[in-house]
Amino acid sequence: MGLAAHPDAPGPTPPTEAILARLMHLHPKLIDLSLGRLQRLLGKLGNPERHLPPVIHVAGTNGKGSTIAYMRAALEAAGLRVHVMTSPHLVRFNERIRLAGQLITDDNLTAVLNACEQANGDDQITYFEVTTAAAFLAFRDCPADILLLETGLGGRLDASNVIERPLLTAITSVSMDHQNFLGDSLAGITREKAGILKPGVLGVISRQNPIAEQVIALEAAKVGAPLLCQGLDWQVHARLGKLEFQSVEGTLHLPLPNLNGVHQLQNAGLALACLQNMEGFSVPQRALAQGLTEATWPGRLQRLSQGPLHDQLGPRGELWLDGGHNPDAGAALAETLGDWQTTDAEQRPLHLIMGMLANKDAVEFLAPFKPLAAKIHAVPIPYEEAAMAPAQIVEAAAVHSLDGRAVDDVPAALASIIETQADDATPRVLICGSLYLAGSVLATNPQA
Repeated sequence: MGLAAHPDAPGPTPPTEAILARLMHLHPKLIDLSLGRLQRLLGKLGNPERHLPPVIHVAGTNGKGSTIAYMRAALEAAGLRVHVMTSPHLVRFNERIRLAGQLITDDNLTAVLNACEQANGDDQITYFEVTTAAAFLAFRDCPADILLLETGLGGRLDASNVIERPLLTAITSVSMDHQNFLGDSLAGITREKAGILKPGVLGVISRQNPIAEQVIALEAAKVGAPLLCQGLDWQVHARLGKLEFQSVEGTLHLPLPNLNGVHQLQNAGLALACLQNMEGFSVPQRALAQGLTEATWPGRLQRLSQGPLHDQLGPRGELWLDGGHNPDAGAALAETLGDWQTTDAEQRPLHLIMGMLANKDAVEFLAPFKPLAAKIHAVPIPYEEAAMAPAQIVEAAAVHSLDGRAVDDVPAALASIIETQADDATPRVLICGSLYLAGSVLATNPQA
């Protein structure tokens, strides 16, 4: 669901957060995948989802937000007005809804939430469903050229899937995550993600595990959705310091994406494949280049260059933040950090400050870090009852013979790193394991 103002957190509760807190109690479950409740509410609201600009609908396990960030930056560079809906948020709910380039204002958000709350009454509806309805109201009432819409969980029964005929659908890489809601097999999870495919609507697909690739092809054939797949219809490579994108349109040579991580090349390629295939739109190459170099996506391998945590570590250390929390995210992070270790002139000791939700797989997340000899500092997630106990993270580290220790919080972890570090060493520190942890870090350490 993302981070809302927690009742135990310091400071007053803003009016918008008070509404959101009430909406969280309209259904006994936080997540209950269905379309019926939302369709009922949207009917009461005049079906705003039928009066939106063209929609690009994005599903997948990892990379959805980054892919959308590249598309938004490119489309705005081309002079278009772009709506965006993503989730979860890191610090403020407003991050989820961007209206024609600007985050929704508190007044506007309060107005659409109030409208949804009044229309819904006491009927059961989940937090994500009712806030999705609020987003559609806001999108309907603000002119824009296109809407970039991210699924919240899964695809087939995700609230965002009430859009009957999007302009395009896109599926990023699919892997194991949210098994308690989507199924305990990669095939089952992929089937849920592929539920956004629509008859006659082009689906643009990232490179997939062979099982996921087969499932997507079968589901597309069932509904009659044409596909444009990485490896078959488009390719993306890093070559001679440039991004090389190949498709039936030819070859583009563009700047490398400015978001950090080797996995960002694939996310950027998916964005480019979508941007090239938007019927009725033409995005010039200069705008594509701007999209790659100007995209921002906080909490995803983000360098923390200011704030009390940065100051605590000092100028010789590197401090990074990433909200990835599943095995594929761990593998992508470890690959990037391994590349950095290989190319560094000096060998920086690697420290992970890690917090995670209890329903995640810490053992598999940490497995790729074993060759990097990382030290693991396990922390609780502030105000999060569903957080994994730090001792359990330490146990997961021990499975891979990684040096793990439990500490009280992120500042205590940094203090331990500084205390035990050799005077001439420059540590590289990654805070990771949960978007909830990332959100709490950014709330107290805002970046410019």
